[in-house]
Amino acid sequence: MSDTKLFLLLGISLSFIPILSHAQCVATQDCETLGYSETTCNGGKGVKCPFGNKWVCLATEESVCADNGFKYTCSGAGYSGGSGDSCGGKYKTCNCATNYTWNGGSCALSCSSSYQYTCTGTGYAGGAGSACDGKYAQCTCASGYEWKNGACQKEVLNGADGDIYKCNGKVVGVKVSGMDFYVAMENLGNIGWDSANERCQNYHFCDNLEGALPTTNQLRTIYKNKSSLESLLTSNGGEKFATNNSYWSSIVCSYNYSHYALDMSSGNTYSFNDTRAGYVRPVLVNY
Repeated sequence: MSDTKLFLLLGISLSFIPILSHAQCVATQDCETLGYSETTCNGGKGVKCPFGNKWVCLATEESVCADNGFKYTCSGAGYSGGSGDSCGGKYKTCNCATNYTWNGGSCALSCSSSYQYTCTGTGYAGGAGSACDGKYAQCTCASGYEWKNGACQKEVLNGADGDIYKCNGKVVGVKVSGMDFYVAMENLGNIGWDSANERCQNYHFCDNLEGALPTTNQLRTIYKNKSSLESLLTSNGGEKFATNNSYWSSIVCSYNYSHYALDMSSGNTYSFNDTRAGYVRPVLVNY
């Protein structure tokens, strides 16, 4: 085919193609659409959008660690270091010091309810042990004061001090709630009634406060509260009651030269010949 004929055929073919007078490709200039979402990059390490002030930042160790949850330095008051592995010197969680708890991304002060005393004022010498938020679980008292019922109170040297009785600051008798008499701190032997009665009359709780043999009702009260009484006795340097043994009472029987005694292991009372050996525990009634 001649070049002239080919040119004519192409001309005829092109005459049938519609003319596209308005179609065109326009490049977007929206930075965020193009992926430029940051307003700044650390140290300028990134690519700036050519159409504005947005950036695509290059990944750093810090950003990679932060994206994976490593964002706590775990240092400062209340912290005792990081928990688990670190990334870039930071941790996912922290270990907290005593009285602090990990809460909401930080070690927050968390004092137990026992820390309730400021330990200041008359009679106080300061706190005992460690403090939490400026408060203590117990206080140290100044001379002449003692820690009792959550406060430094004036020390009782002589007389009744709740469930204990003191003489020159020493505990000489104990009782429990509901009792109207105190029990001596020790037994006075395992002897006959006459000797037991004499020893009690010569026993002084303090100064002129004489002891006495307990009545049978008082012995029953002692037996009923034996466990609580023994706890008070031993915690204050006293002696427990003798088990499987009888204790003399002051109540006389009407026959056979005998007095009533109580078996401290069973709580039973019975007549006991005065010549037999029984245990003696004085009581303080008039105080």
